[in-house]
Parts: sequence; structure tokens; C-alpha cells
Amino acid sequence: MTIELIVPTLGESITEATVSKWLKKIGEPFEVDEPLVEIETDKITVEVPAPSAGIISEIKVKEGQDINIGGVLGIISDIGDNKTVIKKGTNLQENQVTTDLSKENEPLNKASKETISNENNPSKLSPSVKKMIAEHNLDFKSINSQRKDGRITKEDVLNYLQNPVPKSTNAPEREEVVRMSKIRRTIATRLKDSQNTAAILTTFNEVDMSEIIKVREAKKDDFIKRYDVKLGFMSFFVKAVVMSLQEFPAVNAEIRDENIIYKNHFDIGIAVGTEKGLVVPVLKNADSMTFGDIEKAIVDLSSKAKDGSLTMDDLTGGTFTISNGGVYGSMLSTPIINRPQSGILGMHNIQKRPVVVNDEIVIRPIMYLAFSYDHRIIDGKESVGFLVNIKSLLENPSKILLGI
Repeated sequence: MTIELIVPTLGESITEATVSKWLKKIGEPFEVDEPLVEIETDKITVEVPAPSAGIISEIKVKEGQDINIGGVLGIISDIGDNKTVIKKGTNLQENQVTTDLSKENEPLNKASKETISNENNPSKLSPSVKKMIAEHNLDFKSINSQRKDGRITKEDVLNYLQNPVPKSTNAPEREEVVRMSKIRRTIATRLKDSQNTAAILTTFNEVDMSEIIKVREAKKDDFIKRYDVKLGFMSFFVKAVVMSLQEFPAVNAEIRDENIIYKNHFDIGIAVGTEKGLVVPVLKNADSMTFGDIEKAIVDLSSKAKDGSLTMDDLTGGTFTISNGGVYGSMLSTPIINRPQSGILGMHNIQKRPVVVNDEIVIRPIMYLAFSYDHRIIDGKESVGFLVNIKSLLENPSKILLGI
């Protein structure tokens, strides 16, 4: 009895996937629900589980190839029906191993012997060659031989003295061609599409993180006891962004055809870097979340992003995005809008800098903020006001805690 392994439905907008990695080989047994193959869409990477126990008797789509949703990835057979397949595969492997070993044990040909003798035993060199090498204090292993048998001659030594180039080694290729993953291709397309479509402009400001750092230091132990998660900076930023979006609704809107869609929900995307590229999981209804809820959700989504277990629901519905380049050491950047959204806030690293406070120069932990926005829908006055409002809230976290 055989069963087809089918590409499952992954979302309304997804019609195609790429096979990134087969987790089981032909003839390798597995149990029901055990992951068999990893497939990649333009948004997520998912594992396709086994619909029943058995073995893979045929792979229809190889790694790196595309397949439509509902397509056949491979054929699953009962273990009892494929003993001959397994036995055949095993014999082939054994024969291959035997052949490889026999090749390794073949006697060395004359040229190989002489090459090894020349490279490992200088006593095999002719007296005149040894004399020249000794007079010029040379390393005979660095001298290239022009003979097929590898023997070094006087002419080889003279050539080396005129042009002392070390013996060539197996250097790595100057270029390596690697096919872009589906996620990487989609990221490239969407970012370029955002630049080509939106009128992107970026405004900057800086924020003194002193007060937030004080709150974190004072409440970090109590916060962990209550929520079982660390109090980070991101929850302050999410709260400040939501409050500022409520003050400046155009930033939370989008252009759809010839209309402006104002959104009364606040779903904040958090950009997360992974090995396969940037993904933006979304905190749904962030305006109703507590600090503890936000920190737990961020930890959960970040973990899922890194192990490739994000779902389509985790990635859809964002109205605004926060990107934290500071975790990589970025001092300043101009983030690109995540369409169809109209704005994105870029966080950066915190550096102690001299600033003027009450006409005195003091050292404060400063972070540069960058707000990129679509100038078609957000005016300069609104963009600056939005970022200044975020700065004010972060420098006075009591406003965030009190919701004023």
C-alpha cells in the first residue's frame, strides 16, 4: 500500500513552496507525524509530517525545486512492502563502500611513488639538485617540478630561484554560486517594491534612556517573579509606539487604491533576524497587552522565528513595525517600510554620550531613533510630532505606566 505525501495548504496567498531539505532518506523508516521534509514559502519554513508510518519509497521533488500547493512531494510505502527496496539500497551502499575501499588500497603507481619520495625524502634527490638546494638554503617542498613523475631537476631549482613562487595548493574558488532561497527572494522583491512604490522619507531623533534603565534596574527582580520573563526595552517601545499611533492615526493607516484606510487596531510587527532572512511576527492587539504580555510574546515569537515554527497567523495583520538594529551594534540606519504599512521605527544601540542638561554637560545613555514613513500619507509635521511623542514617553516612562 502506498500513500502520496502532499504539500499542505499554508495560507490563502501562498500557491507555491520550495523543498529546502529532506529529513528522511529513501528506505529510512519513520512513525506517524514524524517530520519528513522541510519546505519553504515566501514567508515561513514548515515541516511536513508523515501521514502514516512507513518508509519513503520515492522522492518526487528534489531539494531546491519548487512545487505547487497540493503537489506530490513523494511516495510513502509500508515497510513490509519495500523490503526488497531497502535490501537493494543497502547492497548498493555496501558495494559502493567496497569499491571505494578497493580504490584506496590500490598499489601506488610509479609516478605517485616518486612524487611522494621527492616530497618526503630529500635523499632521493640527485646530488647536483641537493647541492643547489643546500647552497641557496631552499625548502625542496616549495619547488614545482615540471616532470610528470614529480621529480625535481636542476632546471626546476633555477626556475624557482628566478621566480620564487611557492608550490601551488588547492585554493578555494574565487566565487561561489548559491541559489537564493524563496524567503530571501521575497524579501528582496518586497523591499525593492516598497522603495519603488512609497515616497519614503526618514526623520531622526535621540532619546535619553536613563529613566527606563532606572526602572528596569529597580523592578527587574519583581518583574521576573511575577511574569517569569525579563523586563526588556522592547515593551517600553511597543507601549510608546501604540500611544503615539493613537495620537497620530495617519501613521497607523495605509493607502489602498485611492483610499486611506485608518485602522482602529494596533498590531505591532517586531522585525527578527534569522539565518534565512528577516521575518516580522506580529503582536496582535498590542494596545491591550501588559508589559508582561509583551515581553512573553516577544520571547515566544523570537524563538519560533529562529527554529522555523512561525505560522501564517504569526506573520499577518501588522499595522506598524519596530526594527531593533541595536542588537547587532547599529548606531544609525534608515529602515525600509514594510508594505502596506506606512511607517517603521528603527531602534539602535545605546551609547554613553555627552549631552547638555540644565546648561551642564553630563554623560547619558543615548539611543538614536529613526522613523521612516510614507510621505504620500504622512506629512512632515505629523512624522516629526510622532517621533517627538515617542521620545517624550520614553524619557518619562511614568507617562507610559500611567497611560497619560
